[in-house]
Amino acid sequence: MTTTIDTLREKARRMRVSAIQATTLAGSGHPSSCLSAADLVSVLFFQQMRYDPADADNPANDRFVLSKGHAAPLLWAAYAEAGIVDEAAPMTLRRFDSPLEGHPTPRMPWVGVATGSLGQGLSAALGMALAERLDGAGYDTFCLLGDGECAEGSVWEAAALAGHYRASKLYAVVDVNGQGQSQRTMYGFDVDRYAAIFRAFGWHAVTVDGHDYAAISAAFEDCRAGGGDRPRVIVARTFKGRGVSLLEDKDDWHGKPVPKARLAAALAELSQPCSSNGFQPSIRTGAPAPEGPASHALTLARELGSETATREAYGDALAKLVAQDPRIVALDGDTKNSTFSQSVLAERPENFFEMFIAEQNMAGVAAGMSACGKIPFVSTFAAFLTRAFDQIRMAAISRADIRFVGSHCGVSIGPDGPSQMGLEDIAMFRTIPGSVVLYPADAVSTEHLVARLADTGGISYLRTTRPKTPVIYDSAEPFRIGGSKLLRQSEDDRATIVAAGVTLHEALRAAERLASEQLTVRVIDAYSVKPIDTDTLRQAAADTGRLLVVEDHYAEGGLGDAVLEAVGHRAEVRKIAVGGVPRSGTPDELLRAFGIDADGIAARVREAVDAPGGGNAAQ
Repeated sequence: MTTTIDTLREKARRMRVSAIQATTLAGSGHPSSCLSAADLVSVLFFQQMRYDPADADNPANDRFVLSKGHAAPLLWAAYAEAGIVDEAAPMTLRRFDSPLEGHPTPRMPWVGVATGSLGQGLSAALGMALAERLDGAGYDTFCLLGDGECAEGSVWEAAALAGHYRASKLYAVVDVNGQGQSQRTMYGFDVDRYAAIFRAFGWHAVTVDGHDYAAISAAFEDCRAGGGDRPRVIVARTFKGRGVSLLEDKDDWHGKPVPKARLAAALAELSQPCSSNGFQPSIRTGAPAPEGPASHALTLARELGSETATREAYGDALAKLVAQDPRIVALDGDTKNSTFSQSVLAERPENFFEMFIAEQNMAGVAAGMSACGKIPFVSTFAAFLTRAFDQIRMAAISRADIRFVGSHCGVSIGPDGPSQMGLEDIAMFRTIPGSVVLYPADAVSTEHLVARLADTGGISYLRTTRPKTPVIYDSAEPFRIGGSKLLRQSEDDRATIVAAGVTLHEALRAAERLASEQLTVRVIDAYSVKPIDTDTLRQAAADTGRLLVVEDHYAEGGLGDAVLEAVGHRAEVRKIAVGGVPRSGTPDELLRAFGIDADGIAARVREAVDAPGGGNAAQ
């Protein structure tokens, strides 16, 4: 940490020039937001952080999260100055063939998580810091935030949890330039107010002039020396567009490049280089993170016909997995005694993280942990995951590997009422590119599928149910992602019932009743909603001519739509789903009210068999 102030100043000058040139060349971007933070980033990258520019995978590299992701041109300029990318690379900003996108994504290998949807970076940085605590890799995690995004509640969810966990290797830097996109920010230049809020959450906070290199450096030393076991934050007053009079502290320049006609004048103001002693990176070495098995398998011994809730089976499986693989971590939003993720506490308590009732932060922390090689399982009620959808979609952009588990889904939860009933969750997770969506019906399939998810990358979702259901599969029955199970079949089948989870048991009861009337139907357990078993469904369509899809979910976007996409017009497809907003009641009452109990299913089968013609139909 011997970099001179002249070197820091020269690095910042060059980064400002790069950001202005790159955005003007691209014809879009946020140069003024880059200029306000250039001095802060210079001190971070060329004095405070330790990393090997030649090795992005060095486990001891300090982590950096640009939460104000619209300042990506500044990040690309810093990489160029550090020798991570070629000096000319930032000029490819926003080009289709360039990894240097308009907001950071992991298409650039040094980027751990995608940012740009504001208010999420601190959560991801906290996840990285908590991962370091597990591994003891020695790195620090730094997060640069904008003051405008601090209006987002997820920032303070992360701040509160960081204080609770005393994440002492987490450093936040807040660029308080006083301007948002359309007007001045809520607190303007009141750095003391931001610092007070962080202190209230248990942080060591320092305020500073964000353009004074000596003061910024001293602030970091203050944080290192006086932070103790607390997370640290530097709240810096800056000016948007610093160094260019056309932009500096001027309104209506957010997200606008310097026009080509005015570029030369802007660059002229940044044309005086400073003497420099060069930059030598400070490199830390460390051992790689612990490894786990190449694949995961579980031994089960469940009795056919015994009753267990799939949410409880999820907890059993997770405890077995975490016992054999130190990379697996469990995160829960104060529902662990309902989701049964608390089972992890008995096996490896240090790998369980209570996130409290803050689902957005929970998803963001999981993304940060994933970027550091962890295998996160994130659980809460299915309904509450919808609150974190922005973080979930950003996790997909981050190429994160996260397994989400939503319990208490559908009207089958009963008297708690509609606010607690996950009825949109399958549709939500199906929209995520490359996602996996699973809905097992019994404890055996649940445990095996949890193990499969431990081996699966990307964003995945396991839907578990509240009521106990009978075990219908032998403990050794194999399950694969993209598969299904054909539970009833005959040459005389006149229709196929496709179901998953709770409604599968209702479908089997309906099939028994119909068989007593000499009306035989095929029953498919479509436990893998995405990817769905297209071959089995199309064969059933060809054999029986009509499919009835029954689900404890709203009709839009759920299992029924997945089946329709797979089958197309090869057969008549009828969707039997929850129509309208439900109410409190017993599970039996609610299943009956929406026609997704055995009686309702049997009635719809009779109706479909007796109806003339064909074509797709939906409730």
